[in-house]
Amino acid sequence: MSLRRKARSVNKGGRPSLLTEQVEGRIIVAARTGIAIELAAEAAGISSATYRRWMARGRAEVTAREDGQPPNRDEDPYVELFEKVRTARAMAAARAMANIRRVADGGIITKVTTRKFRDPETGQIVEEVTEDRTAPDWRADAWYLERQHRNHYGKDAALAIEITGLDSGEPAQEERVDLGALAERLNQTLFAVQYPDPPELEDGSVVEAEVVDG
Repeated sequence: MSLRRKARSVNKGGRPSLLTEQVEGRIIVAARTGIAIELAAEAAGISSATYRRWMARGRAEVTAREDGQPPNRDEDPYVELFEKVRTARAMAAARAMANIRRVADGGIITKVTTRKFRDPETGQIVEEVTEDRTAPDWRADAWYLERQHRNHYGKDAALAIEITGLDSGEPAQEERVDLGALAERLNQTLFAVQYPDPPELEDGSVVEAEVVDG
């Protein structure tokens, strides 16, 4: 769907009445956390419909300028909001993805223990520090692949292999299908791809990696 720029009216004094610097600041702060659009709008004290309308105007103006059209300066506040939110949400997604990689790779320090004792040979006090670290977690990688590469690793892709026989390179012969056996295979496939909830960090917080374009 193409976005077309439309002329909009704004206050003659400058910024639109609702899109104040304070409201914009609240939206950006919320966007940096990666929370849902509705919650970001609520945090800023506006409706989600208003938020989406502002973002649509900013996106349309950006697209128009990229297509070589002269800038409509009345749309500058929306362009600025759109670009700041886009950057903030991308950075939030990058941080979340970095946390997922940390969980997948393991090695996160969860406990540091310091022990002091007297060396029986020298009689000196010796300090020993040990660290407990998390083990690598394949589920974090599986969670990432399922969501970012759905065509190859998503639930639908796994089911397609089972139903169509794409894994063998041969089309499925419908008249030869044993419905009982097929149901059992589907059940096993669903069980295999039902990964647990998004991986948790050492502090118990849940990470999210899906990038949402506001």
